Amino acid sequence: MHDVVTHNVSVMVIQAGAARKVMDTAPERSKEALLTVEAGGRAAMAELRHVMGLLAAPDHERPDSLEPQPGLGQLDALVERVRAAGTPVRVAVSLPPDPLPSGVDLTAYRVVQEALTNTIKHAPGAETSVMIGYAGDCLEIEVMDTGGARDAVPVAGNGRGLIGLRERLAVYHGELTSGPTLVGGYRINARIPWRTV
Repeated sequence: MHDVVTHNVSVMVIQAGAARKVMDTAPERSKEALLTVEAGGRAAMAELRHVMGLLAAPDHERPDSLEPQPGLGQLDALVERVRAAGTPVRVAVSLPPDPLPSGVDLTAYRVVQEALTNTIKHAPGAETSVMIGYAGDCLEIEVMDTGGARDAVPVAGNGRGLIGLRERLAVYHGELTSGPTLVGGYRINARIPWRTV
């Protein structure tokens, strides 16, 4: 997904720059470049919709209006979609007594979403556990899988999802660690300060 979207966005930037340069002197060439930008944007959006469809709710559950960003309140629905895709998931959640800031809530959800997506892609057949708790001012998230089944064929990845998570966590002074476990699975740990003051 990242390669396709990156490619299309790169083409869009180049063509938009070309359109700007010839807009006054060659309007027809500018129009052609803008049509290429439009086509690239549509292709990137189609690819995003295709890949994210696995974890997105079915169309009949989505209202036509814009929805708020997800948070841990939508964790059960996410886990049910992952289970429906054939990945067993155990969940244990203990949240702070005060409501999480919306950005921290969204970030925590995205950590779990990315970790579960990685399990589906890279460790088919793995059992997964999601643990969310807090210690003092930090929200702590651990997602761990048991490793894929011996005959499963994992999908190759490029690690950009984890890079994106680290960047998202850094906005809230959080940190992410990830890597294989000693018994052949994979673990993702995130710590996010949840108090805003």
